[in-house]
Amino acid sequence: MVFEFSSELVEAELAALEKCAPYFAELDRLCEYNGERVLKAFIDNKVSEMHLKGTTGYGYGDDGRDKLDAVFAQVLGAEDALVRHNFVNGTHAIVTALFGVLRAGEKILFATGMPYDTIQEAVFGENVGSLKDYGITAEIAELDEKGMPDHDKIREKAEKCKAAYIQRSRGYSLRPSYNIETIGKIINEIHSVNKDCIIIVDNCYGEFVEDKEPTAVGADLIIGSLIKNLGGGIAETGGYIAGRADLIEQCAYRLTTPGAGKEVGCTLNQLRGMYMGLFRAPEAVCAALKTSVFAAALFDELGYETFPKYDEKRTDIIAAIKLNGEKELCAFCEGIQSGSPVDSGVIPEPWDMPGYDSKVIMAAGAFTMGASIEISADAPLREPFAVWVQGGLTFASGKIAVMKAAERVLNNK
Repeated sequence: MVFEFSSELVEAELAALEKCAPYFAELDRLCEYNGERVLKAFIDNKVSEMHLKGTTGYGYGDDGRDKLDAVFAQVLGAEDALVRHNFVNGTHAIVTALFGVLRAGEKILFATGMPYDTIQEAVFGENVGSLKDYGITAEIAELDEKGMPDHDKIREKAEKCKAAYIQRSRGYSLRPSYNIETIGKIINEIHSVNKDCIIIVDNCYGEFVEDKEPTAVGADLIIGSLIKNLGGGIAETGGYIAGRADLIEQCAYRLTTPGAGKEVGCTLNQLRGMYMGLFRAPEAVCAALKTSVFAAALFDELGYETFPKYDEKRTDIIAAIKLNGEKELCAFCEGIQSGSPVDSGVIPEPWDMPGYDSKVIMAAGAFTMGASIEISADAPLREPFAVWVQGGLTFASGKIAVMKAAERVLNNK
């Protein structure tokens, strides 16, 4: 073995890998299926070398940009898509969609409880240009005691809403991430009392984790970041919104200007990376999922609680591991950083990160800064002192980073 670990840890690793084996086989089958779907979209849309070249200036007539939208739309089961390098993160793409389809006096329902930290300021903030500042109100359907959607509350609150928002991933909570079947049930509940309600799904971390996307069960818009799953570790920045063509047009008007929408916006030198990233994404997601399953299995062997457990079906690439206090949490992140291919000598420290209400520690030795499809870990320094680990461009490298995290934790008990 190239890296040396204690006999205790190697023993736990071997036991964890034995537990993982049947689940890895299923992930390989899923990867092959999703890879075929992506290849078919490239072939059906006749992607050519000319489409990989970018434009400057206004970006009028950017065939590569328009073709990329079409490929993403087909892969995601959508009528249209808005895929742009100038979405600065997933939150930016989500907020663009919210402002694109909502107007003053209308209401949005957050059907899966309070949204992720960075969305909250955009919805409830004061004098920051939030939805609230523009006269758009929000209702929260709190989750049940198991962290699952409360269908009675959803029906009660959905009747007069213009839109409903579903967050697929767990965010900084220990509730389950929601699979496509669960999302479909939420949508059915909403439409049972409000058939015209626009369904918006935050799809971050969930793409290619199953064999279909939320559009297949009635989502009108799905949204994500290209430095997560669909960028495949190659896209340098960007995000996407996919779904109904009329709603995509409204989102494009918000991103650029009314009347111009998707017709403007140069792509500079970013198209090749976004095309390649999407093509590579099923393999990258598969490696990230294997890393997630292994992390859960290893820490299960070491006596820690994980969410989900190694033998539970994944619907995103994230594993949350509940640790014993701030010292172990920081040690875990230090271990992930030390096992990363870039900046392995850096020691992560907690800081007051914009958009969060407590100090956050992040480990991310990545080729693309902040790319959570690459191995990374992060956590707010607050109860329940859980760390969220995700990514791994290859399973071999992801496994070593997780092993180094476990080593640091064991040494800091």
